Amino acid sequence: MKTHLWAQQMVRPPAVAGTFYPADPRRLQEIVARFLQTAVSPTASLPPAKAIIAPHAGYIYSGPIAAAAYAQLRSLRGQIRRVVLLGPAHTLYVHGLAASSAAAFATPLGEVAVDGTAMQQLLALPQVRLLDAAHSREHGLEVHLPFLQLTLGSDFRLVPLVVGDALAEEVTAVLEQVWGGDETLIVISSDLSHYLPYEVARQVDGQTAVAIEQLDPSGLGENSACGRLPICGLLPLAQQHGLRAYRLDLRNSGDTAGPRDRVVGYGAWLVG
Repeated sequence: MKTHLWAQQMVRPPAVAGTFYPADPRRLQEIVARFLQTAVSPTASLPPAKAIIAPHAGYIYSGPIAAAAYAQLRSLRGQIRRVVLLGPAHTLYVHGLAASSAAAFATPLGEVAVDGTAMQQLLALPQVRLLDAAHSREHGLEVHLPFLQLTLGSDFRLVPLVVGDALAEEVTAVLEQVWGGDETLIVISSDLSHYLPYEVARQVDGQTAVAIEQLDPSGLGENSACGRLPICGLLPLAQQHGLRAYRLDLRNSGDTAGPRDRVVGYGAWLVG
């Protein structure tokens, strides 16, 4: 029987400010604003986002691609009251999904309050456990927060979850619990292929993109995306709710700020 109950215990401080993104608030706001202003624009009008998929590397590498997804949220400012943020574990082995006991997550731009009611509900599920150590040094969720702060403002609450050794069906069950209505946004944090030659990465990431856009979890292999499990948890629900996945940007570190012999793939999608 699970005994861990959620309680406001702390503010989770920034762990990767100054490395993955600027630590200076003014500089951080400037760079995120510039990414949003210059983001790739879709050629057709899109529905409002119920979910987005966006990368989590250092801003110099993946910031422009992430901005393509976040630029679609500006019209939802004031509507979105809760953001469910899921990403893969990078720093610690996690069995199932790891919740945080933090009352808020901080960035150089301020604090984002955690939705304690939702966290308490999720901790009743057997696959969700309280594990602050999984969050303390994790960049995969943190790098999204400044984008959320600039696009949505400060009137939303966060449901942060690190996804570890879990079944896609378990992730789906978690998302079902907090799916909500127009007030809830799902954010899936994921990079794509890792350390392939440029042209090979383009081919592999192209196949991954097609699988996402077909809402087909079976088309995603273990090496397709580091956030494969969160993505695979989302896609069946998107299909169930009659939603579609729209590609916004698909590039890699060879296109942004790195060499082309070993690249990391990045993609941005709107699900709505």
